[in-house]
Amino acid sequence: MAAGDVTRRASITAPSMHRRPSARRGSLIKNPQSPSQEVPWDIIDRCALPIVLCHALAVVLSALLNAFHISQISVFTLFLWFSISVTGSLWFYHNLQVTAAGKAVLVTGCDNVLGNALARRLDDLGYHVFAGFQNKAGNIDADMLKEDCSGRLHTLQLDVTSETQILSASLYIVDHLPEGAQGLWAIVNCESWCALGELEWVPFSVIRRAMEVNLLGPARLVQVMLPLVRRARGRVVLASSILTHVAAPVRGVHAASLAALDALAACLRRELKPRGVDVVVVAAGEYTTGSAWLSEEKLLEQARDMWKRLSDEQKGAYGEDYFEQALRSLEKYTKNADVDLTAVTRALSDGVTRTFPLARYTPVSPREKLKSILAEHMPRCLYEGLYAD
Repeated sequence: MAAGDVTRRASITAPSMHRRPSARRGSLIKNPQSPSQEVPWDIIDRCALPIVLCHALAVVLSALLNAFHISQISVFTLFLWFSISVTGSLWFYHNLQVTAAGKAVLVTGCDNVLGNALARRLDDLGYHVFAGFQNKAGNIDADMLKEDCSGRLHTLQLDVTSETQILSASLYIVDHLPEGAQGLWAIVNCESWCALGELEWVPFSVIRRAMEVNLLGPARLVQVMLPLVRRARGRVVLASSILTHVAAPVRGVHAASLAALDALAACLRRELKPRGVDVVVVAAGEYTTGSAWLSEEKLLEQARDMWKRLSDEQKGAYGEDYFEQALRSLEKYTKNADVDLTAVTRALSDGVTRTFPLARYTPVSPREKLKSILAEHMPRCLYEGLYAD
């Protein structure tokens, strides 16, 4: 703030008249003047362990050849040869893609910008897309998506928490599968309910809603659609969050519901592997998704509602300043209306289009990737001291 500037920021617990323009198609296009922050973590994750094994094999083989006086070749030469061969093979293996012709994909959560962007991308790649909207009637995003995309795209009324709508969607999909298709090639669940706040602040109805949208709804959706996916020997792609591996205040309910989804996906992967169905988790970061699930309006609305519901004793125990500071810490994820979703949509589409997809994609910023690695491998006392909130 410049010297002499007396502009004050509105309280998060007080009504605000400021509104940010809603995200439409233009918000899905990155600013050409700002370079993409995408890092190809999937390539690194796929190559890291083989490269380490190449070094181990080079050490062992060089020692044996030298011990039996067969060759004096160095460890570095063997390692370089093995690394080039393995990396080239993995690159070819990694980039194999399935043919889009005659394949149908169901994408849920197209009300949010992430699901909407993915539906557009898959349509551009030539897939038949069934785009599910939680509220389709009178939804300008649904109308624009249908208008902008090819005739292969269908819009559906699909609230993943509604048994009736899931069953209706399955019948519609069966009736509108591409000619010759054996079943549904992929389910991509992008629906998410972002419940924020410390556990004592969050109403139990909100906790229940988060579990219904983030866990129970996707589980029931997969149950109903799985016969179609099995028939096509396709895949299930579930959007999750890096928060399932990185503990953070104010995000407990959201992280818990997605951690349960991660555990479900891990078990489902083992169950479906013998049947030729892949299960992919895309654990996006808060910086890479930006306002895809959390807008400034929703943040303010949740904050004011939670503050009203707190008892006088709770308000006194925490204080409005602490409450506001905790919620304000999330504002950095809502400020960029033109967030670049390239990394996340690419990871989600890779889960659909790759012949051999990874079990887990992490489209995150370098800072989030480092934090998640340290959270998994560093002693807990050191990690919590390093990342004290």
